[in-house]
Amino acid sequence: MSDPSVDLLKTPLNAAHRALKARMVDFGGWDMPVQYSGIIDEHNTVRTAAGLFDVSHMGEIEIKGPEALSLVNYVSTNNAAKLAIGQVHYAGLLYDHGGFVDDILVHKVADDSYFLCVNASNQDKDFEHIAAQNRWDCTVENAGPRYAQIAVQGPKALATLQKLTKTELSPIKYYWFTDGEVSGDWARIARTGYTGEDGFEIYVDPSLAEKRWNELMAAGEEFGIKPAGLGARNTLRMESGMALYGHEIDASISPLEAGLQWIVKFDKGDFLGRARLEEQKAAGLTRKLIGFEMCGRGIGRDGYEVRVAGAPAGWVTSGGPSPTLNKNIGMCYLPLDKAVPGTSIEVMVRNAPVEAVTIPIPFYKRAK
Repeated sequence: MSDPSVDLLKTPLNAAHRALKARMVDFGGWDMPVQYSGIIDEHNTVRTAAGLFDVSHMGEIEIKGPEALSLVNYVSTNNAAKLAIGQVHYAGLLYDHGGFVDDILVHKVADDSYFLCVNASNQDKDFEHIAAQNRWDCTVENAGPRYAQIAVQGPKALATLQKLTKTELSPIKYYWFTDGEVSGDWARIARTGYTGEDGFEIYVDPSLAEKRWNELMAAGEEFGIKPAGLGARNTLRMESGMALYGHEIDASISPLEAGLQWIVKFDKGDFLGRARLEEQKAAGLTRKLIGFEMCGRGIGRDGYEVRVAGAPAGWVTSGGPSPTLNKNIGMCYLPLDKAVPGTSIEVMVRNAPVEAVTIPIPFYKRAK
């Protein structure tokens, strides 16, 4: 019988995952680990100690040149002019009609250099979208093949990574980064994350990825570090109310509807999608993202219909059990007047209505 993973893209850590007997799945064309010891175990380990994630499938795009800022600010919603060197922000990459091409992290490397981290399945589309808009004196490179990315997340992430680097990690603030070293080799170290916990992403040469992975596993052993897969990554980000492309956001959803108005800076000048967002803002939203928790027995899964007073009203974008809160939660789109905490709703689970109630997002916030 042929191996279905043969035709999938593989990160430099593929052999390491298989050696750890990870359960592998096709994730957007990549052969990726969904779990190792189990989703709940990995989730709880990240919340209480440290988890190690392979995020090398994510894409990287570099924009460099005298007018790099002009291009970055035109294709993204946030204001990159406000970034200091070494700072990161979250932004939307939009179409003219105001829907998402992708959500991205913009890192300011220098006055003429920006480093974008983009979603795995979108990297080629994002690159083509940005390059097509480039009428400024700058270059756009689809730089993903030059980087492997490893995330160490959790309360013990700093103590784990600090063992391997002379770069002082404590002074790096949340959503900042530095170009330093890990185990004597160059690394870009960013204090960002997608779990709701403190943690770091390290960008390294792909040839060094497996070595760095094994060193991090050894460094975190005393803290109980464990490898974590896509399953735990999803439950962690869902509890923290973080959007996932293809779920909370896509080409049909605007940042205003997704509760991401804070990444849209209308005062910075023109940007792709601006005119449509201004129209939407002036006319008023018709729908919005809201959290919910299940009251009846059942789990509200992605795509399930949501009803209010028996009438179809919206749909679930993400849903499942919350290991931290020990309840079934989710996010959904509802009409604006219903997208407020305390609304009684029904989630259609296998064609049967199950009671739920809307609650604020995020569901979980770590203690500072």
